[in-house]
Amino acid sequence: MNQTHHKSYAKVVENGVQAVGAVNELRNTGYRYEDVFVLAHDQDRTERIADTVDAKEIGIKEEGVFDSLANLFRSRGDELRAKITSLGFTDTEADFYEKELDQGINLSTSA
Repeated sequence: MNQTHHKSYAKVVENGVQAVGAVNELRNTGYRYEDVFVLAHDQDRTERIADTVDAKEIGIKEEGVFDSLANLFRSRGDELRAKITSLGFTDTEADFYEKELDQGINLSTSA
């Protein structure tokens, strides 16, 4: 899936088991490894889930160098919103998903 031709998609899940299912579902419908990302409010949790489901974390390639460096100085909420918008979501959508992540819910995304 090419980011410039497809609308970003997100699915909010409650736990790592559901994240595995959501990622497998995306892969079964044709999304490639490089198009599937996971995100949790806690960075360690994001890493664990990404490793478990063999998905990507949102990084420099998606955010760009400036935003990646700026994230070092942002609150976690601001960092999450920046990561979410880097995948093509609007500011309003990023606010919604960041609030969901505040409640400890994982987000599986692809662009």
